[in-house]
Amino acid sequence: MPDRLSYDFPLFPLGLVVLPTEAVPLHIFEDRYKTMINECLTRDSEFGVVWLSDDGLREIGCACRIERVLERMEDGRMNLLTRGTRPFRVLERQGNLAYPAGLVEFLTDSEEPLDRKLADGAHAVYGDLVRRATDRDPADSALAELSAYEMAATVDFGLEAKQGLLDLRSENARMALLTRLLRAALKRLEFVERAQARARSNGKVRFN
Repeated sequence: MPDRLSYDFPLFPLGLVVLPTEAVPLHIFEDRYKTMINECLTRDSEFGVVWLSDDGLREIGCACRIERVLERMEDGRMNLLTRGTRPFRVLERQGNLAYPAGLVEFLTDSEEPLDRKLADGAHAVYGDLVRRATDRDPADSALAELSAYEMAATVDFGLEAKQGLLDLRSENARMALLTRLLRAALKRLEFVERAQARARSNGKVRFN
């Protein structure tokens, strides 16, 4: 079986989308997922998070590795810190294990060169958003090293937008989509700031 395929790969359908590099805390309480996580801990292996949306289970998910067990309770429940590693496509669901699993294909990007102008634009907008939303002032050199996944993992864009990024097999395409998402986030932030300023000035927020 090619290295890009994995049979009996543990799957965790959840109401969230995980991106590679993203840190995700998880609370494990169902027996089947306790079993799954304990096996992953024993084998030091990954499991996959797949978004269980209103339209059903999405085809593309993100593998995760357990970085730390934060708390283990007497009844077997666990609090974990996990991190996204790599995208995959579910080719076939399996029901022969004590937990959800499947045959998955790990996905790779196209080999096109990175469009430096496109990436620089995404880094610039991301830097603006970080400065506006936090007290941090990231250096240009640090921004230049960030991938689209690394930037997107720190911003709450909503599940559809995150899934859209995860579905793309081109870093250039992700940078282009991320730039649009970041610009929209900046506009929302600017609206909130204006509304707060008006509220402080006269106690009313007018939308006309």
